Amino acid sequence: MSALQEIRNRFAPVLAGLTDDVESSLSMIRSSQDPKFGDFQANCAMPLAKKSGVAPRDLAQQMVDQVQLDDLCETVEVAGPGFINLKLRTDWLEQQARRIVADDRLGVQQVEPKKIVIDYSSPNVAKPMHVGHLRSSVIGNCLERVLRFLGHDVISDNHIGDWGTQFGMIIYGYGNFVDESTYAKEPVAELARLYRLVNQLSDYHDACSKQPALEEQIRSYGDRITGSELMAEFENSETEKKKKKKALKKLRSEQDGLRETLSSMQSKLETIDSDSELKKLATAHADIARLARLETAKLHSGDEGNRALWDEFLPECLKALDHVYEKLGVSFDKTLGESFYQPMLADVVANLKESGLATDSDGAVCVFAEDNAAPFIVQKSDGAFTYATTDLATIRYRVEEFGTQVMLYVVDTRQSEHFKLLMDTAKRWGYGDVEIQHVNFGTVLGDDRRPFKTRSGDTVGLESLLDEAVARAYKIVCDNDDAKPNGPELDESERRSVGEAVGIGGIKYADLHHNRESDYVFNWDKMLAKTGDTAAYIQYANARINGIFRKGDIDLESLRSDAESLRLEHASERGLFQQILSFEDALIVVEREMRPNMLTQFLFDTANRLSSFYQDCPVLKEEDDAVRTSRLLLCDLTSRTLTQGLELLGIDAPKQM
Repeated sequence: MSALQEIRNRFAPVLAGLTDDVESSLSMIRSSQDPKFGDFQANCAMPLAKKSGVAPRDLAQQMVDQVQLDDLCETVEVAGPGFINLKLRTDWLEQQARRIVADDRLGVQQVEPKKIVIDYSSPNVAKPMHVGHLRSSVIGNCLERVLRFLGHDVISDNHIGDWGTQFGMIIYGYGNFVDESTYAKEPVAELARLYRLVNQLSDYHDACSKQPALEEQIRSYGDRITGSELMAEFENSETEKKKKKKALKKLRSEQDGLRETLSSMQSKLETIDSDSELKKLATAHADIARLARLETAKLHSGDEGNRALWDEFLPECLKALDHVYEKLGVSFDKTLGESFYQPMLADVVANLKESGLATDSDGAVCVFAEDNAAPFIVQKSDGAFTYATTDLATIRYRVEEFGTQVMLYVVDTRQSEHFKLLMDTAKRWGYGDVEIQHVNFGTVLGDDRRPFKTRSGDTVGLESLLDEAVARAYKIVCDNDDAKPNGPELDESERRSVGEAVGIGGIKYADLHHNRESDYVFNWDKMLAKTGDTAAYIQYANARINGIFRKGDIDLESLRSDAESLRLEHASERGLFQQILSFEDALIVVEREMRPNMLTQFLFDTANRLSSFYQDCPVLKEEDDAVRTSRLLLCDLTSRTLTQGLELLGIDAPKQM
């Protein structure tokens, strides 16, 4: 039972007589930031008093007189201009602690279940997964675990890109550039090389065609800037001078952006022009982009040869993805890709047209939204369907086949406009009762605060990133184990296992502990540190508790049968258990806001509370048997909470480090 939720439940009928917006007032009942003000503080009397014309302290006292908290709170006091300070009864806390000892769910109550589909990861299967897939995979998997733990009926779906233009590029590359011997030994690596080559040659020809116009645009900006500078010199008014300076700053910024684009373009050109073999291929395949698109069109129209190649390529690509997911500890209930929905797309477009939602526009079929300039294109002028068409087919399928009530799309922020239009179209199409949410997230950055790339400028491969994390963590684990005062404690297999848990856990936690909407800088040292807000710090806190159990030769089953011995007599004991009791509150916020960082914050705070407890309360060295048993029970509850919390993040909790 959550103490905060119980207090809010007790205040709800009182607030119902004071306001129509009870939920807003209940949200102003929170944990106290300072223990001297009690355990919780209700700050809702002041805004309610302002509306009703009653003195805040008088209204606060009126609320205190009405609310029934005698069995729950030791003190309920009005303080300052109208704050209500609440301190929980110690015997009530002890009662909850003893109850949780026997509760596998650690006091977390199950919610009224909803049918939820969570769509995450979603890589293009014809290319190796890269660091850009990390955030969707770990955020989505964490939310899946939390929602399922809370009691929801969850289906995880990896909506893979297995039918798009990348396959046309690979088919073209296979027909023109394949190295048969490499393909026989490492098919996925060779297919990835073919994709990169076709993409590189296509970009080269695109850059060749666009460079002159871009250079002219930059020169034009230069002329405008020079002209604006001359005009600015003749301005007498300070206001006009400021306007001119602002306009000049904007022009220079836009010109710098164009120069940066030109520099990237020239780099692509130089790479090809300086390599005789690549230059020869570029010359021989001048129309490569159009021909690759043609291969995609042939695949989609049922060409037997291209379909046979697709059937040959796909299993190998899926096997490579599964290998990465296994390392990441991620699995899915469904893997329904673009190809699964392809037979449904024509009917989606026809239905949209029949319902009057979609109209023809310059040869394409579009859905227009009132507040968006760009249309939602569901069929291109060449007849090809789009991501929009597939996503609409997906919504219809999930509702009809699964009875879905909530759909969560864990996709990066750059796709915000797409999902805004998707939600608008779906609502008007008849799916207004379905809750559709874009769970957006920011970008993983390098030290230069640009998207994280290798030194050569390539996007960092996800598998190599995970391997490096494990290798670095393994070295740290070995160094720490070798430095132990009484000699190493872990054998080689245990070192490997802990290294993997710390390495993969570090990668995941470093991502999840940031606000998902923010970009973050990838940093190995911070990620794997044993101190601070890291997975290793929390894993170590849990391992330390298990070390106490080993050292004391504690039989946990026997210990838990003695739950009635649990007491909370010291302030640090009380504080640690109150933190454990707020586990449910943290999970409720994760669900409400779709923010895993609320769970990481809870675990970090719990580990910190545990550290304070250790400083103030000896466990094995405690001479009083009853107190020692009580503290061992509290340690066990803490370990179970840390382990469960890490599991919901998708992170292992080694018992020894």
